[in-house]
Amino acid sequence: MGALNPDPAFWAGKSVLLTGHTGFKGAWLSLWLERLGARVTGFGLPPLTRPNLFDRIGFPPENSRIGDIRDPQALADAFAVGQPDIVIHMAARALVRPSYLDPVGTFAVNTMGTAHVLEAARAARDLRAVVVVTSDKAYENREWPYAYRETEAMGGHDPYSASKGCAELVTGAYRASFFGEGRHPARIASARAGNVVGGGDWSQDRLVPDIVRAFETAESVEIRAPHAIRPWQHVLEPLAGYLRLAECLCGADGDAFAEAWNFGPADEDCRPVSYLVERLSRGWGGNAGWHLSQKTHPHEATYLKVDASKARARLGWDRRLPLDAALDWTAAWYRDAAAGADPRTLSEAQITRYEALLQPGATP
Repeated sequence: MGALNPDPAFWAGKSVLLTGHTGFKGAWLSLWLERLGARVTGFGLPPLTRPNLFDRIGFPPENSRIGDIRDPQALADAFAVGQPDIVIHMAARALVRPSYLDPVGTFAVNTMGTAHVLEAARAARDLRAVVVVTSDKAYENREWPYAYRETEAMGGHDPYSASKGCAELVTGAYRASFFGEGRHPARIASARAGNVVGGGDWSQDRLVPDIVRAFETAESVEIRAPHAIRPWQHVLEPLAGYLRLAECLCGADGDAFAEAWNFGPADEDCRPVSYLVERLSRGWGGNAGWHLSQKTHPHEATYLKVDASKARARLGWDRRLPLDAALDWTAAWYRDAAAGADPRTLSEAQITRYEALLQPGATP
């Protein structure tokens, strides 16, 4: 790659509406956009956990609008206030197992919420790009060992996965019906990322936070599916992809990028759950063990990989942190935060290190 990617010269002064800014990935992205010089307006629900990274990084309260993407008027108001050049839509119900408890709510947020965002985008005539973040779980999972490409069918055994597949269909329908070809200047793309790890995630019922909580109390980690394989990557990897995709959508040939994109790790980084527990344990500096949960759990996929070769070939994006390095960064973040380090400072330092890896010839 050539110049630093993402490009500070592009983002400086850009107005960005970021939905889901109070979540784990949203907090990391809002901090990165701020450092790039963008003017960020956040729209999302109050943080769902205590502690949470959003509160720790000090997002400017005057730029934060607390609202629900199921509320079209609240979204329209956020668009009117933010006057965005670019929308990055990340607000979502983000976990598989809770979707079994509230399937209707999951579809309302992930599917109809996406429709509400795109409907608000139709009225924003100066808008240039929308990146809709969905999930690797949007694919119809056939439990095969091959990585899914962007042309594979959407599907979903559980409500969460199906709602994300539906969000992709909604995005495609809006793009074909209302954007491009002289109808609206904005270009619309979707992004399907693999499972992320990184410091500052305190969610319930998510693997890394569960592991960290067990480490902090010197307990064995309860694992549901130790042999389940996922496309693990550091949180900054897909975020770099979203930023690069937005840059391309705003370019002279942006129409060529208005489609779906995978952002996932190299094949060797698709590892079983048990590997993460053992590797994070070493990074933490202990020897925490794990035990198999004896509870009855709803269905979750066993094999899941995504093929990011299109993003590598056409966007110039690639994973920069091998899985072991990503887990070391994650363990170091939590370990230092537990010792009293400032979470914003820790996050900014890792963004700086990651930006250095985007330079030609850099190695982790």
